[in-house]
Amino acid sequence: MQIGSKIKRLRLKKGLTQEELGERTDLTKGYISQLEREVTSPSIETLFSLLEVLGTTPKEFFEDPKKNLKVVYSPHDQTTYVNDELRYKIRWLVPRSNENEMEPVHITFSSNGEFKQFEPSSAETFIYVLTGKVEIELGKRTYTANRGDSVYYDASDHHRIFNAHDGPSELLLVATESYL
Repeated sequence: MQIGSKIKRLRLKKGLTQEELGERTDLTKGYISQLEREVTSPSIETLFSLLEVLGTTPKEFFEDPKKNLKVVYSPHDQTTYVNDELRYKIRWLVPRSNENEMEPVHITFSSNGEFKQFEPSSAETFIYVLTGKVEIELGKRTYTANRGDSVYYDASDHHRIFNAHDGPSELLLVATESYL
């Protein structure tokens, strides 16, 4: 079981940063980061404290998601997070997708919006630009994708996505491994 990725998903669903979750549970941001990356495991007491702050019970947390396999997901099933500082909105299209091999999301950028910078990983990323224009920074190179363009890359270098359009831009992004 991927305890760290489940904690991360719940944290993001609540709209909390690692630092905010740490403050509410008397843990450090670094410890929360290590938990989410599966570098360390929490004690039972720490896990229960995290679950309480994240608004779930141990039963719900450890429930087998495959038990009640769902195939079609409506907007009611989806989770949205808005980052006003970086000017983007992300909508996870499939609940618990970070536990799957692929994680599909819909991202909407406001003018001058950007997505956070990602560290190198073994993930692969597919993007389809629905509206507007985006720039994808991969290491020291930058690529531009317009409405209707597709993008595919491995994430083996630092990478970031920016809105390169005067107005809003939207894209569908599907990444392997959970790194969103």
